[in-house]
Amino acid sequence: MNIHEHQAKAVLKSFGAPVADGYPVFSLEEAAEAAAKLPGPLIVVKSQIHAGGRGKGKFKELPANAKGGVRFAFSPDEVYAHVKEMLGNTLVTKQTGPEGKAVHRLYLEDGADIERELYLSVLVDRETGRVAFVASTEGGMDIEEVAHATPEKIHTFTIDPTKGMTADDASRLGDALKLTGTAKEDGMSLFPILYKAFTEKDMSMLEINPLIVMKDG
Repeated sequence: MNIHEHQAKAVLKSFGAPVADGYPVFSLEEAAEAAAKLPGPLIVVKSQIHAGGRGKGKFKELPANAKGGVRFAFSPDEVYAHVKEMLGNTLVTKQTGPEGKAVHRLYLEDGADIERELYLSVLVDRETGRVAFVASTEGGMDIEEVAHATPEKIHTFTIDPTKGMTADDASRLGDALKLTGTAKEDGMSLFPILYKAFTEKDMSMLEINPLIVMKDG
């Protein structure tokens, strides 16, 4: 089952994962209401379609130099302008094919002070039949590109189903992501939450790209 980003974040939030505040919107009126609820100053306006590569995507109906499917806004006027351009138009990304996908909903999310971007996913390792965490310090990038160019930067950890995710598993995962201090402590709490969400919801894949470390640690 494919679900939108805002739906996935709601699932993770229900398990206790730290997720930025945000609101799905389907109209200009809803966007104005959502923007007023978010503290700012940065609000991220995100197209919600079942495809990756949205930030680098292009809208069919807009000029070639127009911004993509994920945009930054620093005022209500900017939010309005982005929403007006994006809603109802067709976003083409590397995953949609040339026909693209129509954008019928957006997600307005509170911006974050990002220090580092990391990659983290949970999936079933077909070779072992076990749940595995895939981690890389190269977050925010195309993970296939990272795997091709610098495979040594991708780390895989399988989880023993009889033990579940242990503190040792979480610590090794934090070390692979080069987490220290408060960020390492947060990771020790977050990684078991992700394992619990993955197994209890019977997911096929849970991908966070990017998982972020904020400037305050």
